[in-house]
Amino acid sequence: MEDPFLIRSKDATELFIVRHGDALPDADEIIPGGVYDDLPLSRLGCEQAQTLAERLGSVHFAAIYSSPLRRCQETAAPLAQRLELNPILVPALKEIKLGNIRPLPDHGEDLSILTEALKERQIDIVRIAGETGHWDTIPDSEPSKEFRRRVVDAFDEIASKHRGERVIAFAHGGVVNAYAAETLGLERDFFFPAGNTSITVIKVLDKQRVLYVLNDIAHIKRHV
Repeated sequence: MEDPFLIRSKDATELFIVRHGDALPDADEIIPGGVYDDLPLSRLGCEQAQTLAERLGSVHFAAIYSSPLRRCQETAAPLAQRLELNPILVPALKEIKLGNIRPLPDHGEDLSILTEALKERQIDIVRIAGETGHWDTIPDSEPSKEFRRRVVDAFDEIASKHRGERVIAFAHGGVVNAYAAETLGLERDFFFPAGNTSITVIKVLDKQRVLYVLNDIAHIKRHV
């Protein structure tokens, strides 16, 4: 292979992949009866999205892509406004569909109980996936390998539409892990904790992929 790292290729796509901002709400941000698998950004997450936009606001992107879930669209919004680009929603970039890992409690009037339960559920998810490297340990979840394949196919399709260009996609921690793992040739589908609004950069040309940046959070002073 003459150019194994796609350094000289003018046809490679430079793909920025950003994990969404913080979406674990404090008690005063909770929406009683809300849909907790499609949370909006918290106040902290909104601040992170603005900081990301400030960092990347002078970078040229040919297009912005996003998972349709609210936390990704809201993370993309400040940068999209600066660049005057409308994000293209890609359903295949949704986070993995997990089983009911931790039932949410009957919180009554005390919304802080629900806040803590959501945070503990997130800790459980990362712990289990981090220990096993896949999602199949969580009953009734989307099969880990099928999830990885839909993510890889989605990003490869995006890259094929933008040969020789730079694009950015807003997605989820599991999604970033899946594509980075495929790029590195890892069997594990989950191998690192992606920071909120972290930047991962992968160059893509057909089925050749090269990781350039992983989990860059230099713009974030405080992250979850």
